[in-house]
Amino acid sequence: MNGDVQPDRGTLPNLFGRTARGLAAVGERMSAIMGDLETDRQPPMTIPLAHFVVGFCFLLLGGLLGIVDAVAGGVGLTRLSHIHLLFVGWICLTIMGAMTQFVPVWSGVELHSRRLALAQLWLLTPGLVGFVAALLAGNLGWLPLFGSVMLVGFWLFVYNVGRTLLCARPFDVTERHFAFALGTFLLLTILGVLLAIDFTQPLFGSSLPRGQILMAHATLAVFGAVLATVLGALYQLGTMFTQTSLHGIDRPLKRFEEIAYPTGVLALAAGRLVANGSLARVGGLLVVAGILAVGVILARRLFETRVPWTPMLSRYAVVAVAMVLWALVTAPAWVADPLARATLFGTESPHLLAFGVVGFVVLGTLYHVVPFIVWVHRYSDRLGYETVPMIDDLYDARVATADLVALVVGTGLLVVGERFAVPASVFAVGGGIAVVGFALFVGNMLLVVRDHSPQGLGRILVPTSASRDSRAVDSRPEER
Repeated sequence: MNGDVQPDRGTLPNLFGRTARGLAAVGERMSAIMGDLETDRQPPMTIPLAHFVVGFCFLLLGGLLGIVDAVAGGVGLTRLSHIHLLFVGWICLTIMGAMTQFVPVWSGVELHSRRLALAQLWLLTPGLVGFVAALLAGNLGWLPLFGSVMLVGFWLFVYNVGRTLLCARPFDVTERHFAFALGTFLLLTILGVLLAIDFTQPLFGSSLPRGQILMAHATLAVFGAVLATVLGALYQLGTMFTQTSLHGIDRPLKRFEEIAYPTGVLALAAGRLVANGSLARVGGLLVVAGILAVGVILARRLFETRVPWTPMLSRYAVVAVAMVLWALVTAPAWVADPLARATLFGTESPHLLAFGVVGFVVLGTLYHVVPFIVWVHRYSDRLGYETVPMIDDLYDARVATADLVALVVGTGLLVVGERFAVPASVFAVGGGIAVVGFALFVGNMLLVVRDHSPQGLGRILVPTSASRDSRAVDSRPEER
């Protein structure tokens, strides 16, 4: 394994693993997943799906709370609750579920512990619910307790995936990004618990004010844990789902980004922590350059795609455009003042990064990951023995189109509302349209699980680490 993305290692079957002979018979629309699938590396289907389904719930709650925040004008701690529901409850839980599925089969190693993979979910979920409830109720004394519960959940995730990654050597570009993201998870959770304690028992003085701790925490969370994972995954997913490979300018851009981006994140966080504008400025520009580089690489992969356009690729196209736009508006803002709270996330329109980049990556990826995991466990062994649906047939394409339109329009109104002086009603309408888009997406994915999964939603939400492979319920074709 070397630092380049290898086409043979980058095929979808090697990522989500199962044995399914005869995939070639499914036709052109499944050309991106042809080949043999491994069975021994992935966790049971219920583990990643449980993370995704719980994340869907937090996504809808976070979106609704965002509308309330927009209408109320940011009263109290509603906005902080909204941010934690979306980033911790939806984005981070999705990342945790995806890494649990992704790392073992991509790296070709066993997941260190299935029990820990379940424990992380059932620690983080009540921890976040309690944390948000305490914020909304104004009972800030409970924040350290629930923050500590979330910390334990995150640390179990870091330990479990980290131990799994250690068995894969040497690291490729995706694994290096994941390793960096795991390190930032450790740092940001420590700062998060300290911030929670500081709500009721002041810890920080004039030499290190709370505001600086908060900015470092947010920087490590968004640009370290979340975006480092996203960028690393896009190297794999962008080539895999377009059936292309990196070439030409892609390779020097990748080599630059691998060094510049993690260095920039650490410099930006450190500069904000100690209020050093020069250090933060250099770090910020490296972050901008890294994201711009990946945006260009992704756009080139989409332009050269060899497969029919899918809901996943449509959302990745939004991501490529949003990355470039974000970089163009963020560079001058961070050159002027990288320590300003208004440009904490690079621009006065944080939804451009949160929804336009991170959100659409997650939505696009799940539009294939969820149906694929379900399809593999339900239908893969039936190929050649009976008629089976294709992966893209498991969800409703019309609903997928509708949620894409709603999310593009809603995100656009949110960005415009943040960027320009428009009535608050425009921002609220944008948030409402985005929530409709999220609801359509969640409904589409839950119907896939309900209608096609070998196990119902109840069994998925209450999985057991020792649960058998769901396909074992049916007799295998080879044994018939």
